[in-house]
Amino acid sequence: MRSVFVAPYIFTGFKRSASLVVMTGFVALSASLAACSGGQKAETDDKAPAQGALVEAAAAGESVAPLVVSGSGTVGAWQEAPIGAEVGGLTATAVLADEGQYVQQGQPLLKMNDAVLRAQLQQAQAGIQSARAQAVEAQRAYQRYKELFDKGYASQAALDQREASFKTAQAQVATAEATAAQAQTQLSQTVVRAPVSGLITSRTAVAGQIVGAGTELFRIVRDNRIEMNMEVVETELSAVKAGMSATVTGETGQSVTGTVRVVTPVVDQQTRLGYARISIPANAGFKPGQFARASITVGDQNVVTIPQKAVVYQQNQPVAFVLGANNKVTARKLTTGALVGQNIVVAQGVTPGEKVVTSGAGFLVDGDTVRIGKAAGGKQ
Repeated sequence: MRSVFVAPYIFTGFKRSASLVVMTGFVALSASLAACSGGQKAETDDKAPAQGALVEAAAAGESVAPLVVSGSGTVGAWQEAPIGAEVGGLTATAVLADEGQYVQQGQPLLKMNDAVLRAQLQQAQAGIQSARAQAVEAQRAYQRYKELFDKGYASQAALDQREASFKTAQAQVATAEATAAQAQTQLSQTVVRAPVSGLITSRTAVAGQIVGAGTELFRIVRDNRIEMNMEVVETELSAVKAGMSATVTGETGQSVTGTVRVVTPVVDQQTRLGYARISIPANAGFKPGQFARASITVGDQNVVTIPQKAVVYQQNQPVAFVLGANNKVTARKLTTGALVGQNIVVAQGVTPGEKVVTSGAGFLVDGDTVRIGKAAGGKQ
C-alpha cells in the first residue's frame, strides 16, 4: 500500500515540473518578442529623421546692397622703361646704381671709358679754329677783290671766284662746329643717366663689361607708380568707370585702396575679358609681378537676403531649406554674395517671401516635414 501511494505522488510532481517549464518558456518568449519589438522601434526611431522636428523659420526679404565687381590680376608698373647706352664699344668703368634704388631724373647710373671720345672732341675743336682762320682769310680776299672790281681793276669772274671761296670757308666752319658738337654729345653719353625719376627694378650692367649701343643696362619704374591689371568679364566691364575707388588685396592678406585709372576700350576675343587698371600707392607693399584680387563698388542694387544662420553646407555647397506645402522642406542650392548685417545676399536659389529654416536646418534632409515654433534654446 505504501509503494502504491508513492507512485502517484512522483508522477504528479513530474506533471507540475513540466507545467512550470512550459510557463517559464512562454514568459521568456514573450520577453524576447517584447525586446525585439522594442529594439526594432528604437532602431526605427534612430533612423527617423527630423520628421516633425521643431524648427524656426523666417521669410526671405529684399534689400539694397552695393553692386560689386570683383576680379583678379597682376600688379605691374605704370610705365617701365628699359635703359641702355647710346654709344657702344666702350668699357664700363663704374656702376652707380642698383636694384631697389630710387633715382632722380638725370642722375648718373653708369660711367664708361671716355678717353677716345675726349681726344676726338679736342680734334674737332682744333678743326673749328682752322676753319675759322681760313674763313677770315677768304673773307678778306673777297673784300679786296670787291674794292678792285668797284674801281674797274678786277673782272667779274675773279670777284665771283673769291666770293665762292669765302662761302666755302664759312661752310667748313659750320662743318667743323657740327663735328665738335657730335663729339661733345658722344662724350656726354659715356655717362648713362636716368631718363625719368623712378625705382630701379632690374640691373644687368657690370663694371668692366664692354657696353653695346642699345643694350639694356637697367630697368626703371617711372615715378615708382604701380597698378593692378584687373580682369573684368565683358558683361560687367561697362559698369566700371575711371575714377572709381577699388580695394586691392594681395595673397598675403594686405589690402589697400586704389583708384581705377583707365578701363580698356576692347575685350579679348578669346577670353572675353577686359581690363581695369587700378593705381596703387607705391608704399602699399605690392611689387610688380605680384598676384592680387580687387573689388570695385559700381553702385547699388536690389537683392534677396536671408538670415545668415539659414545657410548650411552640403558637399561644400551652400544650401537653404525652404518651407513648402504641409510644412515640407526642400533643399535649395544657393548662389550667395556679400553679408548685409546679419543677413546674406542670395543671388540665386530663393525668392522674396519664401520661408527658410533658420534654426535646426543642420539636422534636416530634403523632403522632411517639420513643425514651426520655438526650437530648443532658440528664440521666438
